[in-house]
Amino acid sequence: MTLQRRHFIQTLGATGILAAIGNPIGLSLSQAASGARIIVVGGGFGGTICAKYIRKFSPAASVTLIEPKTTFFSCPGSNSVIAGLHPIKYIRHSYDKLGAEYGISIIHDMVSSIDGSNNKITLKSGGQHSYDYLVLSPGIDFRETAIEAYNPEDETFPHAWKAGDQTRLLRDQIRSMTDGDTVIIAPPARPFRAPPAPYERASLIAHYLQENKPRSKIIILDGNGDFSKQDLFTQGWEKLYPGMIEWIGIKDHGGITAVHGANREVMTASGNHFTGQVVNIIPPQKAGLIATQTGLADDSGWCPVKPDSFESTVQKNIYVIGDSCQAGDMTKTGHAANSQGKVCAAAIVAAITGRPIMDVTYNMSIYSLLSPKYAISLSENYQLTGGRISKVSSDSSALKAKKKTRRKEAQYAAGWYKSITDDMFK
Repeated sequence: MTLQRRHFIQTLGATGILAAIGNPIGLSLSQAASGARIIVVGGGFGGTICAKYIRKFSPAASVTLIEPKTTFFSCPGSNSVIAGLHPIKYIRHSYDKLGAEYGISIIHDMVSSIDGSNNKITLKSGGQHSYDYLVLSPGIDFRETAIEAYNPEDETFPHAWKAGDQTRLLRDQIRSMTDGDTVIIAPPARPFRAPPAPYERASLIAHYLQENKPRSKIIILDGNGDFSKQDLFTQGWEKLYPGMIEWIGIKDHGGITAVHGANREVMTASGNHFTGQVVNIIPPQKAGLIATQTGLADDSGWCPVKPDSFESTVQKNIYVIGDSCQAGDMTKTGHAANSQGKVCAAAIVAAITGRPIMDVTYNMSIYSLLSPKYAISLSENYQLTGGRISKVSSDSSALKAKKKTRRKEAQYAAGWYKSITDDMFK
């Protein structure tokens, strides 16, 4: 793919399906007007977009966004904060414009239960709200018993896989290291949120260490036998950080079995113990808590949905988008959630008006920084094939790209981030 085409995907892909091709269900705003009550739970990459685009295409609909946090911290961009390239405010975003400019009612509370039979939700504060359509975009939850003696709340082993306080914690631990110390990063077995992100994290931490603690080392204890964009990452590490990053796959260590907090030690099935002054355990994951509590997830831990609308196959009029859902070949990324949010919004407006859902193309782009001036990317497109979301095209950065190309991709990465967060909050 040429750089011009990449730039097109970066700018157009961030604004997404609906903004790119107009109204996908062929409705004028007056036709789409409705007094339907839609509640969206979760104010991340999927939930904000779904709420915003329902209002765009059905201005008379009552849309309520329920999100416990008053400020959103994005996981995309957080590795740059951990590595000291940006302050924490770079990934901090406000929900204010969604209410003021789009008429979305925003409630900062937590949903404690869902009564799907009577179309009601109950909030932690005790309030109840009725809905005609309910969208869940609760992100991920952790499988807390997968590693002996590990607790995601234990600050000894920060995961930083939910941005905000954990981002600051891992950043501060990196800053407090002594030159010559070791950082351990332990990604879980797939599927998990943002598959390339652990390796971007290793890259940017290596950039910080190279400038500030050059005798230090990074060990990646991977829960997989390979990883996303592996050849591109490996090539970049050899060029930028020779000898600093060591990747050890699941076949060589057998999997992480336990941790020991006092010694910052990681035990593996192979019998080897690894000690790091900073240990970033990224735990195995499953659908967000409210989705699993409501019984929308199956034995895989993720929620099965209808691929053309993201309506749950378990409960009518409840939709699940983003990291929590099973979306065929789509990976669990912020851009995938953005794409799903728009498809879901179109499907709900179609349901409100009694019109059929038109065929759509889903998309996903993800940029990975290896240094402030070196980035790689992956873009994928998906369509419905045989009743599932299937990948129909894929393109990644060229392995033999010039230094100028990698620098351009770093610029595009910044543009992608601004575009997709503007799409969410402006």
